[in-house]
Amino acid sequence: MNSRLVILDRDGVINSDSDQYIRTPAEWEALPGSLEAMARLHQAGHRIAIATNQSGLARGLFDLETLNRIHNKMFTRLREVGGQIDLLMFCPHADDDAPCRKPNPGMLIEIGERLATDPAHTIVVGDALRDVVAARAVGARPILVRTGKGERTLAGSRADLGNVSVYDDLAAFVDEFLKSDGEVD
Repeated sequence: MNSRLVILDRDGVINSDSDQYIRTPAEWEALPGSLEAMARLHQAGHRIAIATNQSGLARGLFDLETLNRIHNKMFTRLREVGGQIDLLMFCPHADDDAPCRKPNPGMLIEIGERLATDPAHTIVVGDALRDVVAARAVGARPILVRTGKGERTLAGSRADLGNVSVYDDLAAFVDEFLKSDGEVD
């Protein structure tokens, strides 16, 4: 099996999402099976990166120290089940024109450069059209999950999604991905 880079959106893919933002470590709760799915990816030799828009920083809803504590909680919980994240990047901007803010591809480009990975061998798992658009912009394979904003995305953007593969959640994607030796339809 070839090692692949799997880039995950955070809110709605790994943890519960909120239209009011995840503002504290106490509000960060992993979706059922997501951390275990990440651990299975890691244990199978795949690399994992996270690319997450965090405009709550620019909006003053939380500060960098709080965001770091949220991420430390996620890292700790993931280590407890045998997983590891190779790289986490976040966009702190609220401005949709920021090059790092998805759907713009800046974060995905930087992740690829830092991890020396060909985008053609990269999979991006998200719950929103912006994740799909960013993945396509760098030549990566987009995957949509129904968790988080996924159902809303399917209802409102089906024509824009084209042939994107859709899974119930991150665990369902990882099950299929590992069963198919790192290939997905």
